[in-house]
Amino acid sequence: MKIYVRPRQKVGEGAHQPMFKVVAVTGKGEEKLKMEAGHFRKKELETIAADVGAEIVMLEPSATESGKGKT
Repeated sequence: MKIYVRPRQKVGEGAHQPMFKVVAVTGKGEEKLKMEAGHFRKKELETIAADVGAEIVMLEPSATESGKGKT
């Protein structure tokens, strides 16, 4: 199982907000993972991945995506 995440665009430096957005979760077999929140802290992701035996895949944000002007 893999959990794909990327850094959030709108988190400011020193902000006390979760920094990672879950993009996708893949897996095989009957075991399914349902993520309730959309944003997670790194330690939360690491704990979840360890519990379900998943690998965390960090995606790089696109150079063209600035997070500004999107609706």
